[in-house]
Amino acid sequence: MGSLCLAAGFAAVGVLATEDIWGQASSAKRAEEQCSMAVVSRTAGAGTKVCDGEFVQEMARRGHAFAENQLGMASILAIGPEFNEKEAVAWFQKAAQQGYAPAQVNLAVMYVNGWGTPVNYGAAQHWLRMAAEKHFARAYYNLGILYLEGKGVRQDYGEALRWFRLGAERNDSSAQTNLGYLYDQGWGCERNMMEALKWYRKAAEAGNALAENNLADLYLKGDGMQQDDAAAFSWFQKAAVQGQTGARIKLAGMYAAGRGTARDAETAYTWVSAAVMSGDARGKELQHSLEKLLTPEQVARARDRAIGLQGRQQELSAKGFAE
Repeated sequence: MGSLCLAAGFAAVGVLATEDIWGQASSAKRAEEQCSMAVVSRTAGAGTKVCDGEFVQEMARRGHAFAENQLGMASILAIGPEFNEKEAVAWFQKAAQQGYAPAQVNLAVMYVNGWGTPVNYGAAQHWLRMAAEKHFARAYYNLGILYLEGKGVRQDYGEALRWFRLGAERNDSSAQTNLGYLYDQGWGCERNMMEALKWYRKAAEAGNALAENNLADLYLKGDGMQQDDAAAFSWFQKAAVQGQTGARIKLAGMYAAGRGTARDAETAYTWVSAAVMSGDARGKELQHSLEKLLTPEQVARARDRAIGLQGRQQELSAKGFAE
């Protein structure tokens, strides 16, 4: 997934589930009682009541699974000094044991990554399969990742494809992106660029940054479609604004070459610097070559803008975690 040519990539394990499953409430009354902490209010979608943290904590102490999962989310986001990864595990476990699928997936993710608990792939699989039995899309996605990467199971691209398809058909954009990637690479199936394009586009239109990047890459190369610099530029830009570093480097390259847009070395330097600041070393060569074309004033101005993009990236990352 990561050569200097910045080929399309797949989404890795570690995406927490934040959706609410209203049907899991024991009664209409209980569903009405549910409300979300303001800081993670987007987890339940528009129209859900938003409550302060103290009220949600009281609901969690009374055993409300939705509130327990909310506190787990707040803990993993480290909102407040009393929240931490171990607290997240404890809250997710309480909600998972009540059969709440989002918390079951979140607990599994904690086990896979060793966040607040030792790595335990067996426990992760247990909770993911429990959530999968409820047809919860994010469980399908994470099971696909385990088979794709061979974590706790024998690596099996065919099995990964099967799980990603289940998640993709239930509109999980990360599963759609990875399903597209398997078709793109011919892993676990015959290479099929029409299928890759189909799933990348579905996920990209849902706002998935990696899918936007991968779709842009197809337009840039003309792989499975007519080559189109303008479309590639547009999709790379959408992904870059969301902080996708590969897209930021590709967007910088397009500005540097004047492909799909007017040539602009300073703007190119801004985008590639933002990617490098995020730890993506693949942009360093382009960054150095662009720096030679700019005055010290232009470099300083571009770096200031890149720093500003980092702040925007952190904001979007936090929001994405809570959606």
